[in-house]
Amino acid sequence: MKINPQRFLADLHTLRSFGASGVGKGVVRPAYTAVDIAARRWLASRMQEAGLEVRFDRLGNLFGIAGEKSLLIGSHSDSQPEGGWLDGALGVIAGLEIARASKEAGGPPISVVSFQDEEGRFGVLTGSDVWTGRLSMADADQQTDNEGQTLRAARQRMKEGTEKPVPTDLFTGFLEMHIEQGPTLDTTGEKIGVVTNIVGIRDMRITFTGRQNHAGTTPMHLRQDAFQALSAFNTRLNERFAEIVTPATVWTLGHVALHPNASSVVPGRVTFSMQWRDAEAARLLEMEQIIRQTCDEIAAERDVEVEMGPVMGIEPVAMDDRIQAALRAAAEDLAPQQWRDMPSGALHDAANVARVMPTGMLFVPSIGGISHAFDEDTDEADLTLGLEVLAQAAAAL
Repeated sequence: MKINPQRFLADLHTLRSFGASGVGKGVVRPAYTAVDIAARRWLASRMQEAGLEVRFDRLGNLFGIAGEKSLLIGSHSDSQPEGGWLDGALGVIAGLEIARASKEAGGPPISVVSFQDEEGRFGVLTGSDVWTGRLSMADADQQTDNEGQTLRAARQRMKEGTEKPVPTDLFTGFLEMHIEQGPTLDTTGEKIGVVTNIVGIRDMRITFTGRQNHAGTTPMHLRQDAFQALSAFNTRLNERFAEIVTPATVWTLGHVALHPNASSVVPGRVTFSMQWRDAEAARLLEMEQIIRQTCDEIAAERDVEVEMGPVMGIEPVAMDDRIQAALRAAAEDLAPQQWRDMPSGALHDAANVARVMPTGMLFVPSIGGISHAFDEDTDEADLTLGLEVLAQAAAAL
């Protein structure tokens, strides 16, 4: 197998042109938008030119199939509302180039995939959720985006997506190459990360409801201020988490909606998202218990009510030992002493696929640790090195 770095980079830049933001190398290509559909049609044409059998499933997942019992390589090609040119796209184009090179060399069959809606416009890893059976098509269709549009309505724009599901047992394993999306490799100067495991994630929505009142006439000691409850909750939660978490554990409060959000009104209600991530399922559960206990305490102390929604998420998952070994061997051969084992703090389609077949992931550096932003970037020499390591591991597997 002989990969073609120039062809690989040219395809990667062409894919960037679909939804190019005009700011740096940024991309605006959310799932099911016109540019996302156009990009998928272009990807399908490149797969066909490479001699692969093109298949869209009903959700819009795009496969380039080389044959039965083939190794599957890929990622996703949709972006965040304001995204970078490499997140997901790198893994798809790397898979395309390796599949093409293997076919040209008469090597083993290697197939390619671009999963749909990995970035979660309608859910969490929607395309691989449905493909691996974690989410039914009927349930996925009912999911809505931030504007209230259903997934069913969005996917009907993709006239290609009418075929039956592609069976997971068609493939012997899955490889996903991705930018790190964090600062570790960039800070250490290392070139390759062999992913050992993908952290689990939990997400829930919480609402504190107090008493909306006049901001000028309501004494501080009589207020039932929803925002003050949120502030107190955040402070106490950080203190309690500090006693049980590891340096790799993360948690985030976001999507804060304050009502009525006026300068002269004591806030009567605040709703926010609470997300936490860790590699250990037991610690995720312990964090949930702390969140619930802290919510109840703050509600009692601040004389407000609290409502906690259902906890959603995905379990931590380890990458396959045999695939890790192949990636390590290739990394040591092509980037000796410039690679490391590392966990993934970000969620990827590999987390779903690992539940139905042997799976592995490879990271390349992110300049400045930046991702999900227009200035996301990686040196092209690092992109090519990552491709070479992935190709050597694929050939060994």
